[in-house]
Amino acid sequence: MVVVLSSRSSAFKWKDGQVYLAKCVEPLPIRWSRQLPQNCVPTTITVKLDPSGRWSISLRVSDTRNLKIKPVLKQIGIDLGITSLLTTSDGEKIANPKNLQKLHKKLRLAGKSLSRKTKGSNNYQKARLKLARIHAKIKDSRLDYTHKLTTQLIKENQTIVVEDLAVKNMVKNHKLARAISDANWGELVRQLEYKAEWYGRELIKIDRYFPSSKRCSNCGHIVEKLPLSIREWDCPECAAHHDRDINASVNILRMGTRVGDRRKRSDPAPPIGAREC
Repeated sequence: MVVVLSSRSSAFKWKDGQVYLAKCVEPLPIRWSRQLPQNCVPTTITVKLDPSGRWSISLRVSDTRNLKIKPVLKQIGIDLGITSLLTTSDGEKIANPKNLQKLHKKLRLAGKSLSRKTKGSNNYQKARLKLARIHAKIKDSRLDYTHKLTTQLIKENQTIVVEDLAVKNMVKNHKLARAISDANWGELVRQLEYKAEWYGRELIKIDRYFPSSKRCSNCGHIVEKLPLSIREWDCPECAAHHDRDINASVNILRMGTRVGDRRKRSDPAPPIGAREC
């Protein structure tokens, strides 16, 4: 259940750092995940009840703070994967936490238990709530890990290059759908995108059809076939040995820097005194 409340309709009021809903004398007993910026008054509140029985609110405010951080020189290309969640052009591999796999047995047993209950009964509601809480735990741990990882990447690198993956199309492959969904690629790229804008970093997306894995990062030769089962290969032209993921991330970075340079050349400098909106 989702309810959106606006201050214009007098559905809530903000007083002394507390939220009062209409016709409620006492403020909501909120456990804050973060403090609102000073002198910011919420204009809209979204109240949610998730299937696990947890209530949450989201406050919409106008934040005028400048969050940009000191520029750095480091640039990286990122190749997203399943065994390793991501591989950087520096050769670093970050393991996939596989949050769903950790609780998959409990999830399966809870689902079986729910299927045996009579719909509408008290036991059915108890089993449904138990299943929903396991789903909520998986979702929370996945989102927490993604936030920490993307914040670290943004703060350590000035330019980040990723592939513009069509995740919605990729999950149509039933053999990989569960693993791709659990890896959370779409949310990871989305967070990199808005955090780059917040902190003054640059995120570059390259074409999804760019042969990053098949191209030799040493000589540029492109092999015709490279099945997913092959994790290391030798270039037939220059005999260079490649780790599939590291080679792809290096190629992604090189293509991304070209795209970035092309953008800078094509964007004319604003006239003196002009202000970008």
